[in-house]
Amino acid sequence: MNDRLSGAEWFKSTYSGADKACVEVAFLAGGAVGIRDSKNPAGPALVVDPAVWDSFLDSVAGR
Repeated sequence: MNDRLSGAEWFKSTYSGADKACVEVAFLAGGAVGIRDSKNPAGPALVVDPAVWDSFLDSVAGR
């Protein structure tokens, strides 16, 4: 596991249903963002810079 992810507090959108087929996010030290598949919390996770996360959010929001 990436050391940057140890102790991360993961959450998913309040728009997510009760199933576990969701993306989870954790805001990390230094502003980085962790992203993982909720079906496989012990599996791989991405760590991206804040600008990448902001660009992703803008994209999905149609901004």
